[in-house]
Amino acid sequence: MSRPAPIGCRRRKRLQTPMLAQGVSDTWREHIEPAGAGLHRIKKHGAMRVDAMLVADSQHLSNQTDESPGQLANTAALPGVVGNAWAMADFHFGYGFPIGGVVATDIDQGGVISPGGVGFDINCGVRLCALDLEQKDLHDMKKLGRRLKGRIPAGPSAKGGVDLTESGMESILSEGAKAAVELGLGHHDDLASMESNGLLEGSERGLSERAMKRGSLSLGTLGSGNHFLELQVVENILDVEAANAFGLRQGQVTAMIHTGSRGLGHQVCSDHVSGLESRYKQTAEGWYAEDWDLTLPDRQLAAAPFHSREGQAYFEAMQAAGNYAFANRSALTQRLRDTLRAHLGTDGDLEVIYDVCHNIAKVEQHVVHGSTCNCCVHRKGATRALGGDHSELASKFSGVGQPVLVPGDMGTASYVLAGPISGSNDAFSSSCHGAGRQLSRTQARNSIDGLALQEELAAKGISVYANTPKVLSEEAPDAYKDVDQVIRLTTEAGLARPVAKLRPFCVIKG
Repeated sequence: MSRPAPIGCRRRKRLQTPMLAQGVSDTWREHIEPAGAGLHRIKKHGAMRVDAMLVADSQHLSNQTDESPGQLANTAALPGVVGNAWAMADFHFGYGFPIGGVVATDIDQGGVISPGGVGFDINCGVRLCALDLEQKDLHDMKKLGRRLKGRIPAGPSAKGGVDLTESGMESILSEGAKAAVELGLGHHDDLASMESNGLLEGSERGLSERAMKRGSLSLGTLGSGNHFLELQVVENILDVEAANAFGLRQGQVTAMIHTGSRGLGHQVCSDHVSGLESRYKQTAEGWYAEDWDLTLPDRQLAAAPFHSREGQAYFEAMQAAGNYAFANRSALTQRLRDTLRAHLGTDGDLEVIYDVCHNIAKVEQHVVHGSTCNCCVHRKGATRALGGDHSELASKFSGVGQPVLVPGDMGTASYVLAGPISGSNDAFSSSCHGAGRQLSRTQARNSIDGLALQEELAAKGISVYANTPKVLSEEAPDAYKDVDQVIRLTTEAGLARPVAKLRPFCVIKG
């Protein structure tokens, strides 16, 4: 599989390997070795308690310019970590944990929970919807694009969001997508096609006043950055049986929504990161928290024992923010339905194929070295990929596997994968979540002309509606890894298998 030539690009200076972030060592380079098809292993050394696995081949690693493998090695030093620490094929540098990181801790043996292992956009995730339409059925695409841009609020502000009452906010935080449906912001049938049925159960939320305020006006908004709504067409079916089970066919129009918990989730993470990091003091051995007798190699890994008061406080607040994100994607889906009805007189019999988290921590049972573990599985920029015999999945996915949604970039393609037919994969039932960045936002802005990119995408039949050229530069195809290669490595590593390839033709960005 080959990637088209970069578009919208000025001549770029050769990228330099950045200076190491505080707490991140490059000693991993001395301990890495091939570990099978699509895999490399960083052998346990230094403070590492387990090995670290990267979904990468030699070519993939040769293009690596950041120190995310060093971050992965650091996560392997977390108290209570079990199995291996994993980095999916789309891995890149993040806050403490690499984006694309999957790390599990045994909560019955002192295992910790770390907000950095979830990220600031709690339950950032992807929803894929299928329409009973083909591209030719969407008349006057320019008008439809303008309507979508006008009715799908996008950008850093909360302008255009649902004005929630105090009771409405409480129900959203407690009941997630179900509450959104009861408020008329979704369909009840959608719930069965959502991870955890769109509900993360919790009781004590303890969200700050600022978090609540930031969430009060943001429901039903996309946000900015890499968030989007795309109309796509199913370009290729790669697994006929799985595609049939998912409800996908070649030539079909789909809609993909990528967003999360907006400012509410960001504030929840900020509040708990600040509180936990203040408990750690630098020593000769690393960062030490006297209250729990924990030492970490990087302060950004700040964590608390899962069953501690602080650990539970973060977990409960994270659950509430996760529910908000499920409700947000539900509200956006309803706005999409309404826009299609206004344009076509029908919503195209829109159905939700699946809705997945890719920034979350969940308590799951996994067999590790022959023993069952109650694990806190951190997935930061990673998607759960359950086997087709898992009890959580709807019956239509039985014997097929969970849909795994992998957005690429707005100029190439996205993919639908499937988890194992049965059982689980070696990465705690996890897979990649996207293409993964290869340029920072600053590098992209300095090297890519947003307006030229928009024109070149239009020439390819891809209409992009964005607030500013800066957003286009930051989210240009050339800012991301080759999604085809990410899918290849994921497949070779045995984490998931490709089902369908989706080509974008209308993109709404913040």
